[in-house]
Parts: sequence; C-alpha cells; structure tokens
Amino acid sequence: MGLTTSAGYNALRESAAWLDVSPRTKILIQGPDAARLLHALTTNHIQELEPGQGCYAFFLDAQGHILADATILRRRQDFWLDAEPEVRNFLLDHLDRYIIADDVTPEDVTDRWAAIAVEGPRAAEVLATLGAPAPARPWAHADWDGAPVARLDLSGVQGYVAYIPPKRRETLIRELEQAGAVAASPEDARIVRIEQGKPRYGEDVSERHLPQETQALYAVHFSKGCYLGQEIVERLRSRGRIKRMLVRLEIETQVPPPPGTTCGGGQITSAVFSPASGKVVALAYVEASLAAPHTVSEVAGFPARILPPYQPGA
Repeated sequence: MGLTTSAGYNALRESAAWLDVSPRTKILIQGPDAARLLHALTTNHIQELEPGQGCYAFFLDAQGHILADATILRRRQDFWLDAEPEVRNFLLDHLDRYIIADDVTPEDVTDRWAAIAVEGPRAAEVLATLGAPAPARPWAHADWDGAPVARLDLSGVQGYVAYIPPKRRETLIRELEQAGAVAASPEDARIVRIEQGKPRYGEDVSERHLPQETQALYAVHFSKGCYLGQEIVERLRSRGRIKRMLVRLEIETQVPPPPGTTCGGGQITSAVFSPASGKVVALAYVEASLAAPHTVSEVAGFPARILPPYQPGA
C-alpha cells in the first residue's frame, strides 16, 4: 500500500464494503410500449433483454452527444432505470417529451426506495450470508423481497446494489456489518473508481462527448437499428474519425493535477492519489492517436503512461 489508506478503501479493494447510494435516480417505466420507447431513445438493445437481464446505455441528442447514462433493468412487468442523481429531472422530462401515442408511464421512485451498494471481492459472499441474491453477470438482477438486487459495479470493482424500503435501511446496514462489510465513504469509492478507470457521467462524461470518445462501447449496440443520435454514432463507426478518447492514466507524482490540466492534446477530467500504487491515477481525454495502452506521455512535467480502459466484469 501507499502512504495512507482508510478501512473503507481497503475493503473495496480487498474484502467487502457498503455504501448508501440512495440519492441515485430510480425510475420505473411501465406499459406495453415501454421496451419500444427505451429502445428508440438509448444506444443499447433494449428489446432483446429478457427479465432478469439488464444493460448500460447512453441517452443521446440528435447530434450524438451524451445527455445521460443509465443502467436499465428488464423485469417481468416493467423496466427499472438507475442513473446518476444529477440526471433525475432530465430523464423524466426526456422520457415524457417522446411519449406521444405510446402506452408508457414513467414514474419517479427515487424517494420511495433506498439503495445500498455492496462492493469488493467478498461482496457476493456477504450478500449470501444475508440470503440475498448476487447475480454474476454485469447488469443482471434478481428479486429480493419484491425489489431487485442488481450487479452494478459502481466503483469499478465487483459490486451489487440492493433496493429496499427506506425503513429497512438501518437494519440492512447492521446485517451487512455483522457479515463483515465495512462502511466506505463516497471519496473511498471515487478513488477506487478512478483507479479502475470507470468514468462517471457529470465528471468524466458530459453532453460535450460522443459515445466512441468515452471508449465505453459496452453501452452501444451497433446493429440494433434506429434510435435518437444513431446516425452520428454510425457515421463515426464507419468513417473512424474520432479525434479524442477517454483514457486511464498513471502519473509519476503524488499530487493530483486539477481537472482541465492539459494532457496529450486534451484535458484531465478527474485525478486522485492512489494509495495502492503510490502514484496519481487519472481519467483524461487525449488525441485518439495517443490513446493506445502503455503509451508514454507527460502531464504537468511528470511522466505518465496510459493503462487499459475499464471493462465491466473484468
């Protein structure tokens, strides 16, 4: 380990930690046209999902820019969307805007459900102690007392989110701690997330960016047919004219450079000191020609090298 570490940081990397992520946006989408609407508004293949499956997807504008991201869970009678807290109002307005003759009802259930994340190499073991499901595949989910437990690696390490009534929050946390999970702070989770190279919408991805620039191509299904912004995405795919790409960097310093620091013809979006490596890790957009893993460059006068991008479930 590096200079200092917290118990929550160590648990995320080595055992199991819990985090209260209740502020995350939660939207329930019901109706016979729900799959069709979501399929037409997102970059992934919603209509092929079976109950118990899920996917990660972008919502785009007509110019292909990313307006929001979300995990979409297919349940038997509806869809459950999990997204960043900042996009709550946008997603509700965006869905409403495109419901014309569709039989679809989006419902904001953010305040109705608490959400507790359990993450780390022993996360599944901890959940099993409580009798809770722990789906193996990314974005898969299973019912637990009437609500899903989903495989969502929010920190980029193996993790799950259990959605529960708010009145059960304290009880669940107590049971998780009795099973060996340790409380982790948002900053612990952010450090691990950036170490893993997992971008966050609102910090590393925004409406200025196109899907291919993020390297998160697990959010895009390239043969699903028409959806909002699809023409631009397909044009970039066929012509290969991507100017910048989001990469994970390791920088030979212990002082994180601020967002906006020049890097490889682009800019850093987020950077933290990594206790595990004793160096700074960062996410940054660089010129596409410089984005290959192991490429060596310089950031603020310090040597830096590009690490492989994040891959779900890796």
